Amino acid sequence: MNVKAVIDHIVDWLNDYADKAGMRGFIIGVSGGIDSAVTSTLAARTGRPVVCLEMPIYQSENQISRAVQHINFLKENYTNVSMVSVELTAVFDEFLKSVPIVDNEESRFLTLANTRSRLRMMTLYYFAGLNNYLVTGTGNKVEDFGVGFYTKYGDGGVDLSPIADLLKSEVYLLGKALGVSDLIIQAPPTDGLWGDDRTDEDQIGASYPELEWAMNYIDSAADTELTSRQKTVLQIYHKFHNANQHKMRPIPVCEIPESIKA
Repeated sequence: MNVKAVIDHIVDWLNDYADKAGMRGFIIGVSGGIDSAVTSTLAARTGRPVVCLEMPIYQSENQISRAVQHINFLKENYTNVSMVSVELTAVFDEFLKSVPIVDNEESRFLTLANTRSRLRMMTLYYFAGLNNYLVTGTGNKVEDFGVGFYTKYGDGGVDLSPIADLLKSEVYLLGKALGVSDLIIQAPPTDGLWGDDRTDEDQIGASYPELEWAMNYIDSAADTELTSRQKTVLQIYHKFHNANQHKMRPIPVCEIPESIKA
């Protein structure tokens, strides 16, 4: 991959989209992970105003410190970048007080994890509305179109997705070229929605290199003998890919026949 050409293409695409949309700049939630680090750096390179939001909800200290370190790196290198920190833990706690407790703990924990992501989406759009900015998505191709590993109307609720055509391995290549910290590059990927140290691989059951292999295998006509692990990875990929189609497809619209509308 021609990394420099890809970087220039995305930066031009961001500027072009903002021009056509009549928007002034970009707002991005920075988590301390590679995807948001790369996306925010690409946005900074447009020269337009970029607001980086840091929005902890019972976040681990290492995630917070990586996010703040990256934002400080951007502010030192790009005069168009600013930071806003919004502590959402108290908001999340008030929500918990307002909703009923349910018996199904597994469903409750998953729902509350997604609630954290949706609170952050609301916060991003609050600041975007104040400034006439675009909420900029940080999802990569594996997450957005492979396994659907994101929250519907949470981190999936964005105005545009600059890195969604890049595999995770390609995002890392851009990160190195853009000067993203080794602490971020080497950190195990995590969505940070559970209040513990579980990684994306813990939740999915497969690593991003394995999932990329599965995506490429699906598109390949090669008929090779698979190992036991490869078969397991394909099963994992298919399970998530099929279960999360509701995220990846447009919202279904019930079309009413003209014959009964007349």
